[in-house]
Amino acid sequence: MSSAIAVIIVAAGSGTRLGHAEPKAFVPLGSGTVLSTAVDSVLGMRETPRLVLVVPSERVESTLAGFAAVAEASSTSIDVVAGGESRQESVAAGLAVLPADVDTVLVHDAARALAPALLFDEVVGAVRARRRGIVPALAVVDTVKRVSDDGHVLETVDRSELRAVQTPQGFPRASLAHAYATVQGDFTDDAALVASAGLVVDTVPGDVRAFKITVPADLHRAEQLVAESAGPAASAPAGPRVGTGTDVHAFADDATTPLWLAGLEWPGERGLSGHSDGDAAAHAICDALLAAAGLGDVGQVFGTADARFAGAHGEVFLAETRRLVEAAGWRVGNVSVQIVGNRPKLAPRRAEAEALLSGVLAAPVSVAATTSDALGFTGRGEGVGAIATAMLFPRS
Repeated sequence: MSSAIAVIIVAAGSGTRLGHAEPKAFVPLGSGTVLSTAVDSVLGMRETPRLVLVVPSERVESTLAGFAAVAEASSTSIDVVAGGESRQESVAAGLAVLPADVDTVLVHDAARALAPALLFDEVVGAVRARRRGIVPALAVVDTVKRVSDDGHVLETVDRSELRAVQTPQGFPRASLAHAYATVQGDFTDDAALVASAGLVVDTVPGDVRAFKITVPADLHRAEQLVAESAGPAASAPAGPRVGTGTDVHAFADDATTPLWLAGLEWPGERGLSGHSDGDAAAHAICDALLAAAGLGDVGQVFGTADARFAGAHGEVFLAETRRLVEAAGWRVGNVSVQIVGNRPKLAPRRAEAEALLSGVLAAPVSVAATTSDALGFTGRGEGVGAIATAMLFPRS
């Protein structure tokens, strides 16, 4: 377990607009509550974080007891603290109990209970890479009007620079602590509070599933999504799935860059450019596996903002992809990948590549190669492409 990451889940609001007697975070959702659903997403992160749940004062003891089994099963620490009169005071209460070794803090609203674990991972990776505050944001698609108090339209607002921000919002721990120590005024989210301290905040793409449960229609939408995800097709898939993936990389300008392809280093060959080692074959296989499992794509799972994968070899991506696929209830049946390019010549090392890739995925992998008859960027010798197909079966 890494203790460098902490997630503070703010769950102290009353949620009166939802029309329930319970505080919003404790309203039933699926087989649990809004809060337990949010916790499940956090515990799906690649690195298990410390958790701080900020709840109404009268719910502290019952919440601590209710999540004791979850903490034991996930081998993580879950603290429960009483919230304040405002969201800002509640976050401050959560910050106050974090141990010194936490260096990255995510603040999340329990009301965004369906925010996927991948969104948390993306925010963590961006905070580490950019060393500043990061918020997920969605483009505003509706036309926005500024209106007067009596409802008259005053002007149409240019939406090109507008974004709807979500949580989790992530920060270097020192930056967030400094902002809370010097804050003047009340802010609706942590990004605004941190920006008020003169610190820079960036965005990453948000996720439509991270919507906020505010009114009964939102809760109904969440109930439908939870029911769908818990249905037979998700929990016990009935048959195999097939996915395809593609990837391309240009040859690097630096002639000293080594070439990595199909998991192998090719001495004497010009390397491929990329955030990682540029292994187009390995990345295409990852794309195919993720697509078959319904887990997104390489860009979502291994974003360039994630510093952990800078310069990483294809085996690292493949091993992590296999872990994610198996955690989602699948096993790899077989994979086929075709490399498109003028070089390197695959034939002398085909068996070596197939053995390595098959070993990482614990499944047969076939590797083929072709040229594009001097057409396109591969035909001109500008780079290499790869196309992969993967079959998954339900894990028994």
